[in-house]
Amino acid sequence: MAVILVSAVALIDPDGRVLLAQRPVGKSMAGLWEFPGGKVEPGETPEAALIRELQEELGIDTWASCLAPLTFASHAYETFHLLMPLFACRKWQGIVQPREGQALKWVRPADLANYPMPPADVPLVAMLRDWL
Repeated sequence: MAVILVSAVALIDPDGRVLLAQRPVGKSMAGLWEFPGGKVEPGETPEAALIRELQEELGIDTWASCLAPLTFASHAYETFHLLMPLFACRKWQGIVQPREGQALKWVRPADLANYPMPPADVPLVAMLRDWL
């Protein structure tokens, strides 16, 4: 079974809310909410992948020094195993905007569990809620 490395981020605004993105129609698990991020390409670090994905998906810039490793998910899906480091980020440049047709929502940590998520993201919610 292939292991897929995906990097994700909990963007935290000055009010302590966390950004969730809804998977668009046409993608696997469409309609579920997740932490922004994406696949780590060959030769890329998880931090570099996140910086690239945040620019592509949300139009914002951040730096490796602003990405704090928080926790990770390790989840066996039917056809692959997902390994996903989750970083916390409170500092970026630009205004968050959906560049790939996805819905975005700033959510209070206590309310994160109210959003249906892919199985790999679910355990991250409790860790994030306790940390924030």
